[in-house]
Amino acid sequence: MAGPRVEVDGGIMEGGGQILRVSTALSCLLGLPLRVQKIRAGRSTPGLRPQHLSGLEMIRDLCDGQLEGAEIGSTEITFTPEKIKGGVHTADTKTAGGYYPKGGGEVIVRMSPVKQLSPINLTDRGCVTKIYGRAFVAGVLPFKVAKDMAAAAVRCIRKEIRDLYVNIQPVQEPKDQAFGNGNGIIIIAETSTGCLFAGSSLGKRGVNADKVGIEAAEMLLANLRHGGAVDEYLQDQLIIFMALASGISRIKTGPVTLHTQTAIHFAEQLAKAKFTVKKSEDEEDASKDTYIIECRGIGMTNPNL
Repeated sequence: MAGPRVEVDGGIMEGGGQILRVSTALSCLLGLPLRVQKIRAGRSTPGLRPQHLSGLEMIRDLCDGQLEGAEIGSTEITFTPEKIKGGVHTADTKTAGGYYPKGGGEVIVRMSPVKQLSPINLTDRGCVTKIYGRAFVAGVLPFKVAKDMAAAAVRCIRKEIRDLYVNIQPVQEPKDQAFGNGNGIIIIAETSTGCLFAGSSLGKRGVNADKVGIEAAEMLLANLRHGGAVDEYLQDQLIIFMALASGISRIKTGPVTLHTQTAIHFAEQLAKAKFTVKKSEDEEDASKDTYIIECRGIGMTNPNL
């Protein structure tokens, strides 16, 4: 499976975990031995952190790979993938939530493998048809905090979107399904063409519930204003799939984030896919900061199917 080793500079562009995520995922899928140097070199605490190690170990196990240099604070790793293990049928189950600093949350995801990825075309946002979400508290926090987050978020959204019912449910996390004390809110907008946009916020000590709810609402509204078909946190997640798919993929998005620019850079370096990013020329986007990201994918096929 192994090809020639690829050298990656982990200190350029986003200069953090994004480089590790993209490069090791592509290394695993494409069978490319990899060395990443200068990991998080420009950060106040350079090198690997615990969350990076858990991701690296998961990828190593997925393809029976060899991983060297993986320890907290390390600024260089080498990774050699072997054979990717087969997939299983789809199921997506959240089993427990964990809150800082205790952690302990768990999500189990099982996916069905495919022979080849089809290109995506997410350029028609349509109109917003539904806005919903959940404001949650766990542990010792009172249920009133969830209700206050939800109410503040609804008030904020209704200042800009008045013709839709906004359904944000306050939720008390069951004590046997949550670890630690915490609160947060997630709000989702769904469109007539099936696009999803989100805004979210987590509570912090000393920050009142209203502020948490408003922060999530304003994030959602900012993602709706730019006219794109994906939000700022989805755009970079799609880059690997666009690079591997067969044919030309297009997405319309708002301002291109540094995470997305970084993902494109390393998808081009490792997968040899070709991306273009240009300002949207649609008349309705003329006054907005809206872009089209296009990619001719490499048409990778799954050798296990």
